[in-house]
Amino acid sequence: MNTPLANDTFLRALRREPTAYTPIWLMRQAGRYLPEYNATRARAGSFLALCKTPELACEVTLQPLERFPLDAAILFSDILTVPDAMGLGLYFAEGEGPRFERPVRDEAAVMRLAAPDPAAELRYVTDAVRTIRAVLAGRVPLIGFSGSPWTLACYMVEGGGSADFRQVKTMLYRRPDLLARILEVNADAVAAYLNAQVEAGAQALMIFDSWGGALADGAYQQFSLAPMRRVLAALARERDEPLLDAAGRIVGTHKVRVPVIVFTKGGGLWLEDIAGIGCDAIGVDWTVNLARARERVGDRCAIQGNLDPMVLMAEPAQVRAEAVKVLDSFGAPRGGAGHVFNLGHGISQFTPPESVAALVEAVHDHSRRQRRNEASASSL
Repeated sequence: MNTPLANDTFLRALRREPTAYTPIWLMRQAGRYLPEYNATRARAGSFLALCKTPELACEVTLQPLERFPLDAAILFSDILTVPDAMGLGLYFAEGEGPRFERPVRDEAAVMRLAAPDPAAELRYVTDAVRTIRAVLAGRVPLIGFSGSPWTLACYMVEGGGSADFRQVKTMLYRRPDLLARILEVNADAVAAYLNAQVEAGAQALMIFDSWGGALADGAYQQFSLAPMRRVLAALARERDEPLLDAAGRIVGTHKVRVPVIVFTKGGGLWLEDIAGIGCDAIGVDWTVNLARARERVGDRCAIQGNLDPMVLMAEPAQVRAEAVKVLDSFGAPRGGAGHVFNLGHGISQFTPPESVAALVEAVHDHSRRQRRNEASASSL
């Protein structure tokens, strides 16, 4: 049986409940900016070996929590595990990022696609989730994740990263039927993959729609948002967690909601649309004003974000000042309910760890001060 949570601030914020402070975690918080991560990756021999060895994936997942008092852990993995399990031949070229040996660009390749079995081809991921939950021992919640169906399709059709998405957008406009088929398979695969992570112990989920912002209005709703809606409709939104008595003893289990965060980079135009697909929180990048985002979304879901990752290249005092600006932009008059602090995209590999320490401290300290000031004002 899993250990009860000692710190559930992150989950309560996603439920839009008042919290004693604003919780913080960072996209790519386990990664190349930490020397201990680089040492573990060197021991693994390659990035893929690191991802596919549950004990090492657990080790790097927990490394940032040993340095910083973060409020959530996120599974260490890669968004391309799903298309890799489809047999597309994922590899990492030096200086080029992820590539696929067999990109999906014609009708025959599209028709061969099938959703992988998470219990077979992706067992190493669910084994990592179980290992991490056991080692975390209830310290903070564990986030599972996947790339969105559209973002996965971009990599699958392009064969890797792209500056202009020429291959996948050509398919979108010339053969939308083929792209629709890819997105259908991807949506089913992502839903099964995320459900397997929940079954293994993930307590929250995040869908990374990294390339949704590359789409035109209208195309976004059809080719990115609709497949994510299909994923959300198929997700198991509850899991069994320990039930405690008044003395804190485990006396059984109860159902708890598994919140889902959807993050479309460059998706500030479509916040209302994203809120309408049934997610519990919307991740926003640094181009979005949090107060206006809150007004647009209302009480439909929480907001996660949205410090520019490049702020962390500044001096600690400047990092703290920028963190305060983000917190103040969300606004204090709601007890901070519904805000999870994060970056507007993944942390850079060049980030000084001391900047992260300053950020986490500033978020916790200033948000606690916000709550105290609000309580004082309401008592007058």
